[in-house]
Amino acid sequence: VQLQASGGGLVQTGGSLRLSCAASGRTFSNYVMGWFRQAPGKEREFVATSSWSGSSTYYADSVKGRFTISRDNAKNTVYLQMNSLKPEDTAVYYCAATPLAMTTRERAYDYWGQGTLVTVSS
Repeated sequence: VQLQASGGGLVQTGGSLRLSCAASGRTFSNYVMGWFRQAPGKEREFVATSSWSGSSTYYADSVKGRFTISRDNAKNTVYLQMNSLKPEDTAVYYCAATPLAMTTRERAYDYWGQGTLVTVSS
């Protein structure tokens, strides 16, 4: 499956952004989707994941209550709504897909988008 992330940009502290990740190539609803991020000088980390149907989600503690992952299987797209953004949210955000069950493990995801940069100014 091919993934194309978009929606990043520059936003002030407290602002919002919505990232999108469009999938193509295989049956989107067969894949658990995840979002990861990599801040400058740091390792990539888990952000959120959604089950095949979208009925189950799981978040990193650092974004819980501020970020929401959702998906539209009819549009082959997964979203990450980011609210109350903080400077520490600044990172390149990646969407990823796995045929396995929901997981926070980066190595379980077989397919990755190219990343979209989110910059939160203080």
